[in-house]
Amino acid sequence: MANEPVPAAVLWDMDGTLLDTEPMWDVAMADLARRYGVEMSEELRASTLGNAAPDAIGKVLLAAGIPEAQRDLAADESWINARVQVLFADGLPWRPGAVEALDLLGAAGIPMALVTNTVRELTDVALKTIGAHRFTVTVCGDEIDRAKPAPDPYRRAAELLGVDPGDCVVIEDSPTGARAGRDAGAATLVVGEEAVGGRIPVMSRQTRRADLVGLTVADLKVALRA
Repeated sequence: MANEPVPAAVLWDMDGTLLDTEPMWDVAMADLARRYGVEMSEELRASTLGNAAPDAIGKVLLAAGIPEAQRDLAADESWINARVQVLFADGLPWRPGAVEALDLLGAAGIPMALVTNTVRELTDVALKTIGAHRFTVTVCGDEIDRAKPAPDPYRRAAELLGVDPGDCVVIEDSPTGARAGRDAGAATLVVGEEAVGGRIPVMSRQTRRADLVGLTVADLKVALRA
């Protein structure tokens, strides 16, 4: 395995993969649902995981029975972003093993990109915790025409890095992100409860693990050749 190629780059998701921010988004989305008179069911919550804000909001409004003609997605997105920014201010906890994984890849000289459906304004807040210096490029949900589950964000990150997506490993925690990575042509390592619980569909070139604790460069080589 020592002579096997390492990934040309590792493309990281943020929410739920590096940072344990999904509960904060859950709070904000549940608060939005209540504004429209509905409670966030587990099924509805699961359907919004990893979504860009407009897509997640649309699903909440559909569940609330709000006609399209009466929707103001821009206003609801502004409300959600403001609510999440307040929650972010209370501190951003890391996912298990995330700091060590980032340090490992940095020491190994493997280029990294941060690829998130979160808007730039909130991503920049999160990067104060993660460390913007760790990433060669960052791609946010409001900087791309089609957010995840479309492959565009990961293809854009690979383009900015000057590498082939097929030579990259995407690290994700949601069905939405896993699909985006797969459709971009990358190998995908899925982590977390959605991965080990079987809620992320099995796809080509996919490996999975419970968390990032103990992740090694050898693990990424295995993921790349999956």
